[in-house]
Amino acid sequence: MRENDVLTRLQEVFDRLFVDPPKLRMDLAAAEVPEWDSAKHVELVMAVEQEFGVNLPVGELLGIQQVGDLVKLLATTVG
Repeated sequence: MRENDVLTRLQEVFDRLFVDPPKLRMDLAAAEVPEWDSAKHVELVMAVEQEFGVNLPVGELLGIQQVGDLVKLLATTVG
């Protein structure tokens, strides 16, 4: 799956989960989004896995620092 397509679908997930959803960009970090705390992160991972029909390895998730890291992981995982 192309990274641009992944980013578009991720924006839809963020729009559903966040009261004030951020405009996603590849270099956006969780620290820049006040609502994105550890509880929201867990909720986000579950929603992303459901949206993309994948189970993301915990080891891979620990390395995610920016939205772009998640986009790249999903682009390679989903195909």
